[in-house]
Amino acid sequence: VNAGLDSRQEASRDTWFLQGWKALETSAPHVPTRRFLIKGSVAGGAVYLVYDQELLGSSDKSQAALKKAGEVVPPAMYQFSQYVCQQTGLQIPQLPAPPKIHFPIRDSWNAGIITVMSALSVAPSKACEYSKEGWEYVKARAK
Repeated sequence: VNAGLDSRQEASRDTWFLQGWKALETSAPHVPTRRFLIKGSVAGGAVYLVYDQELLGSSDKSQAALKKAGEVVPPAMYQFSQYVCQQTGLQIPQLPAPPKIHFPIRDSWNAGIITVMSALSVAPSKACEYSKEGWEYVKARAK
């Protein structure tokens, strides 16, 4: 029975998966298509999730969804990391708990909407003012 592997054999054993994946990426001409399909599926899933959870509705629903995500995501990430450790044999260090942040979405959303609408309401008068200033500058430089 072999008592152990030398460091070169251990390195080759540990990296065989990554080397095989890199070879697949460089040799397969359909990899960009696969990547596009995967990214498109993730984006489509995100759009469907936003629509399904009615996150584009009132701020109450958005705030409730954010609270729900804050409760569900950390345990799910822990379970996924445990699954990856179990399947690959890797040891992933335990991440610190995320900080508790209270962020009032409704207030921020309303402030953002008010700022955008006020900027849009003064845009025509500001455009007129800036064009007059620009015209006066050009006339002064042309003399």
